[in-house]
Amino acid sequence: MPHSSFKILPGVDQNKTPALNEAAISESQLIRFIPDRTLGGLVQKLGGWTKFYANTIGSIVRCLWAWEDTNANSYLAVGAEGLPANGGGALEVIVSGGATDITPQTTVVNIPVSFSTTLGSNEVIVTDTGRNADNYDVVDLKTQVSVGGLVLFGQYQVYNPGASANTYKIYATNVLGEPAYATSTVANGGAVPDFSTTSGSDFVDVTLANHGLAIGDTFPILIATSVGGVTLYGNYIVTDVISSSVFTISASTQASSTTTGFENSGNAYFIYYNGIGPLPGGTGYGVGPYGGGGYGTGIPPVAGTGTPINAIDWTLDNWGQILISCPLNGPIYQWDPTSGNPTALIIPEAPSVNDGIFVAMPQRQIIAWGSTFNGIKDPLLIRWCDVNNFTAWIAQITNQAGSYRIPKGSRIVQCIQAGQQGLIWTDLGIWAMQYAGPPYVYQFNELGTGCGLIGRKAATSVGGLVYWMGQSQFYRLSGGGVEPIRCPVWDVVFQDLDTNNLEKIRVAPNSRFGEIAWYYPTKNNGGEISHYIKYNYILDQWDFGQLARTAWINESVLGPPIGAAPNTYIYQHETSTDADGEPMNSSFQTGYFVLNEADNKMFVDQVWPDMKWGYYGGTQSANVNLTFYVADYAGQTPTSYGPFTLTQATTYITPRFRGRLVSIKMNSNDIGSFWRIGNTRYRFQPDGKY
Repeated sequence: MPHSSFKILPGVDQNKTPALNEAAISESQLIRFIPDRTLGGLVQKLGGWTKFYANTIGSIVRCLWAWEDTNANSYLAVGAEGLPANGGGALEVIVSGGATDITPQTTVVNIPVSFSTTLGSNEVIVTDTGRNADNYDVVDLKTQVSVGGLVLFGQYQVYNPGASANTYKIYATNVLGEPAYATSTVANGGAVPDFSTTSGSDFVDVTLANHGLAIGDTFPILIATSVGGVTLYGNYIVTDVISSSVFTISASTQASSTTTGFENSGNAYFIYYNGIGPLPGGTGYGVGPYGGGGYGTGIPPVAGTGTPINAIDWTLDNWGQILISCPLNGPIYQWDPTSGNPTALIIPEAPSVNDGIFVAMPQRQIIAWGSTFNGIKDPLLIRWCDVNNFTAWIAQITNQAGSYRIPKGSRIVQCIQAGQQGLIWTDLGIWAMQYAGPPYVYQFNELGTGCGLIGRKAATSVGGLVYWMGQSQFYRLSGGGVEPIRCPVWDVVFQDLDTNNLEKIRVAPNSRFGEIAWYYPTKNNGGEISHYIKYNYILDQWDFGQLARTAWINESVLGPPIGAAPNTYIYQHETSTDADGEPMNSSFQTGYFVLNEADNKMFVDQVWPDMKWGYYGGTQSANVNLTFYVADYAGQTPTSYGPFTLTQATTYITPRFRGRLVSIKMNSNDIGSFWRIGNTRYRFQPDGKY
């Protein structure tokens, strides 16, 4: 009887029909391809994973970051959703097998306006009875407060050298960050903006003493306020200046009545960022981190009384040994592992609202995107701090802080550092920012259009190239520019993608095997990540399967890649042959092999497996199941034969099937095993037409 072989082509192709996908794989689960000089690639079982941290985080993890301090201690930062019912922190750090909750704390208050100023001084005393604010706190004034010739607004470092329970000091500054001095002495006074509407008009007069605005300036309203049937919130252009205390803005709708009303009902709206100083034994002069509140004060810390923040997502990076973190739509925090501070501290000089951050090279600067100047987020605004100084964000001739607004698109989706340039994706395209030095600091160039990013964690740089998932294609950025990547499993991902949860998509590079996976949510699956699609950039081949990872980092100072699962455990990959001690159900199924192109059917009575049954030098103990699906026509329901169990001791099996087309399924579900398939041979003979 004649013999032939099943030589499986590398890669998975789900776009083709079963008969067209001859000798190639159509379905896959937890496999990978390893380069081969003859076939191009061999199919093998995917590497397994074990717990990186023994306990659950308690809430869905959305971001991971690994870094090392100057004492060679390695850390994993974990950014999670941190909802109160979950019992887990929103920002944790894992080191030496233990986790520390460093979640920032905030307190939101509405209180009567009570500010005190002194003529010729920029010191302002704020009264907030029972607040116990200390030198590690920062207060964010969301309502403008006019007092003593000053207009106070935005973030201020708190100073309370006397440890008063009811008052503290802030220091007024102008738009350049320089001291702003009071023009009068006021005791326990001040006022928030007062709005006046006229029935049938969209013009609103705003009373705010010493406002300092001119026609064309922008006036932000951060606390939604309804006056005369008009709801005021957002940025408004000043259309007229009536006096030093009154100006006019234009609302989007006409007022239904003539009336007046204060913003936030006349109260001041504060957000306190409750910093907690070093724990006992670490207090005193010089213990605070660079740029942190409380540094050099020598004042013992007061225990934080705020509420840990929640976050939908995070971006994380490191500034040397200092962790930089930014919750989505939040401010920027820093945490130095050697400082003794039990929580991350806000950087008060940084923008108060951001979509995300990264640390740029070659000059060390924090880059914030979807940022702000006045508390209202601009989705296309990029801002950056001075070189080697994350406390300086106001552009001046003496520093390299600055900003740039991307002129195309509706929002910035993601930014990353890639080699010696920053890359910026909008919903429409990709831009590069390259360091150029003063006076402009960065040059911005559009690299491609019609190739925007699908979600805020869907792009990565690996192997000197950049890869990302677009709205309906995958792309690569190389020396030749932006180019689409062919995707023979396009149907799998884009036809079953949950478009209501695109921001949850996570890119997962694994440079150890030349792979990039995208974990994504599918339709009718609860809105959470459930599946993956994986690209081998060495072989230019794809596969797919069902596995969920809600956050990921490539290999790092902590070793192989690390991923977080929806069960809130964190796993390290490529550390085992199993799924955290459980069997890994790896499998693939081919398209149809054509046994005979003519009318006659073929009878196959023997199949001789050719495989590796374990790691080199290890136990050759894999158990693999082999099933044949046989049909005469491509649209016919196939007849299955098997499964047949294969081990190293199996010389051949006798499936005894007849037909014109055959598909092969191979799967394993045993513990502690590894396998790779080679050149499987079979014995056959013609067996008639019917």
